[in-house]
Amino acid sequence: MVEELVTAGVALAAAGAVYVMAAARVVKQYERGVVLRLGKLMPTAREPGFTMIVPGVDRMRKVNLQIVTMPVPAQEGITHDNVTVRVDAVVYFKVVDAADAVVKVEDYRFAVSQVAQTSLRSIIGKSDLDDLLSNREKLNQGLEVMIDSPALGWGVQIDRVEIKDVSLPETMKRSMARQAEATRDRRARVINADAELQASKKLAEAAQAMSDQPAALQLRLLQTVVAVAAEKNSTLVLPFPVELLRFLERSGLQAQAQTEAYERQATAAAPAAAPASVPPAAPASAPASASAPIPEAAPESVPLSGTAPGAGAAAGLEELPEAEQLP
Repeated sequence: MVEELVTAGVALAAAGAVYVMAAARVVKQYERGVVLRLGKLMPTAREPGFTMIVPGVDRMRKVNLQIVTMPVPAQEGITHDNVTVRVDAVVYFKVVDAADAVVKVEDYRFAVSQVAQTSLRSIIGKSDLDDLLSNREKLNQGLEVMIDSPALGWGVQIDRVEIKDVSLPETMKRSMARQAEATRDRRARVINADAELQASKKLAEAAQAMSDQPAALQLRLLQTVVAVAAEKNSTLVLPFPVELLRFLERSGLQAQAQTEAYERQATAAAPAAAPASVPPAAPASAPASASAPIPEAAPESVPLSGTAPGAGAAAGLEELPEAEQLP
């Protein structure tokens, strides 16, 4: 009898130990236990610590409530200003309702990952390239809202979304580098021009101050010579007064103008003096009569003796034809 009682007690203890081992569960501090009894969800989730379930009847699933860091694969898309980019991000989320995370979605991690990828592509198409590069805070907030809207129904809360990297084509990188270089060059030129303006104002004030004392300009010239000579140079450059150059230039122009005036006067006086020195031209009939041969009969009409010379000449002229008479 005693042996039977001992055997029954040992068997009962063994059965109890097996039951406890099969029913005992330990829920960690960052977990919650969702119990399904015969496929039906129990109203309350098991809190952290030691808990018991009915072996073969209950099935408990542990849900992690810690923040999960999930990288979003790089997504390639076209921005609003037609630039092809490749963007990747990271999502931080956590489970706030263990029952909904188990019952309402098959795999909440995979679901959040897919929603993050589609939302990232959507945000790329709605944004410009400048926003992706410089205004990421606003894009992160928009992306967080887009992912958090469906995730709340799964018992998941999106804690944070960050865009990690934006990959650009090489041609776009070179274009942006040229743009940045041109912007820096423009700024440098503006700064240089501003400096020149300020320097010109100061120089104008200094020139006005020196104009009151002419000796100040000479002293400044001597200071410049001393400063140049202190460098042990073999060549000494001295400034040349601009007023002297202008004086020489005006003198040269005046001499050239006087020379041109003299030439014009000489040219105008030459035609006036030419008619006074040239003898008057003969009549039109003179060449014809001069070229005509003079007859040799004139000496025969002159008497050898007893006749006056004038009378003989007159008689000879009367005997000549009218066309052959000399003027």
